[in-house]
Amino acid sequence: MDHDFTRRGFLAGASATAMTGTLLANRAVPSETIRIGLIGCGGIMNAHSRNLSHFAPHVHVGWLCDVDPRQMDRIAGVVSRYQKSAPRRTGRFEDVVEDDNIDVVIIGTPHHWHARIALLALAAGKDIYVEKPMSHVFNEGPAIIAAAKKYKRVVQHGSQMRSSPVTEAAGKLLAEGLLGEVRITKAWNVQRRGTRKVVADAGPPAGVDYDRWLGPAPVRGFNVNRFHSNWRVYRDYGNGDIGDDGIHDLDMARWGLGVTTQPIRVTAHGSHSVYRGDNRGDREYPDNMMVNYEYADGRVLIYEDRLFTPYGLHGYDSGNAFYGTDGYMIFSRRGAFSTFLGPKGKPGPTEPKETRTQRGYAPHMANFLESVRSRNFKTRASAEIGHLSCSLVHLGEVAYRSRGRLDFDPKTQTFKDAPEATAMLTKNYRQGYELPAV
Repeated sequence: MDHDFTRRGFLAGASATAMTGTLLANRAVPSETIRIGLIGCGGIMNAHSRNLSHFAPHVHVGWLCDVDPRQMDRIAGVVSRYQKSAPRRTGRFEDVVEDDNIDVVIIGTPHHWHARIALLALAAGKDIYVEKPMSHVFNEGPAIIAAAKKYKRVVQHGSQMRSSPVTEAAGKLLAEGLLGEVRITKAWNVQRRGTRKVVADAGPPAGVDYDRWLGPAPVRGFNVNRFHSNWRVYRDYGNGDIGDDGIHDLDMARWGLGVTTQPIRVTAHGSHSVYRGDNRGDREYPDNMMVNYEYADGRVLIYEDRLFTPYGLHGYDSGNAFYGTDGYMIFSRRGAFSTFLGPKGKPGPTEPKETRTQRGYAPHMANFLESVRSRNFKTRASAEIGHLSCSLVHLGEVAYRSRGRLDFDPKTQTFKDAPEATAMLTKNYRQGYELPAV
């Protein structure tokens, strides 16, 4: 197992965060400016386009791409604050990845588009920053890993907490053995999602290329409940809460556990406990879910989400517990942690600061851009790291939808004696939008 990369190696990389901006500035001359295309101009691209301002004028946004012109209008307004020339606009991501003047693409589309865009961008010689989860189904992850290796491209997965100061501080304590040996970790995503009123299909907003938005997904009528932001709770486009907020917490739980393999057994259950009846038409994923992942060496990772409560767990809506042989840590990706040591849970070191800067977005982008420039391929959330965490989303969801308890073979990347579950590791792609072989 590569503990150095997951723990001690992280510390060396995270400590360099403050220097990364300086390195970019010192080495950036006009011919070295990193030229960027932004694909998918929804909510998360607001954060990315703002964070790019930290590296101006050493980066240049050359393209905006979205099927909804209004989305591009908003991001153009952000970019105009730090860049004089306006980016070109398109509704076709191919225009961006085929442009030889673009070095990097940042992918922030709905999940069902991630893999196709990523694979074609890598084949076109672009380095990519792909939002979480990088795969919509399990089998897309290995394809992205293979393409990144084949074309020698840099990949950064949107697991921003791997670049957060609070993760660096927590990782230092874990590496020093404060908790002893961490044997079990728990990730949770506990909040109130609410419901939307079920409405009939209607025409898409003016100017929106809805067929293009569907892309690899099956053709169906436009419904506002399945469009901007709301698509996350439908399997054709998203991965539910476990693949939305939950993937961040799963990634931190896997990091805290120190595992760099896939689990051998997955047990999952969930239900529509509160959002029942007509409200079930509002979401295809359960409003509560528990998944247990067991590894070959006996270590265990637990995931829980509850989506009908206005309160969190241990005070945090999204968080982790790292259970060691000598103590435990309550960790929040909101930017805080507390430790409790010995048989009586004596309070230990804490990091009580909850700020937006603790979430790691700017340092994660800096780490990506420096890897692009230096070609050192040392992103903190490589394609391999991203796939290991994203696979927990997919394996848990397949277990929930099928037998509830499944044995997984990491060597063959299949479920044992469960062909119907193995078939769920991929999906059917609409004709013309198949996963490209690159």
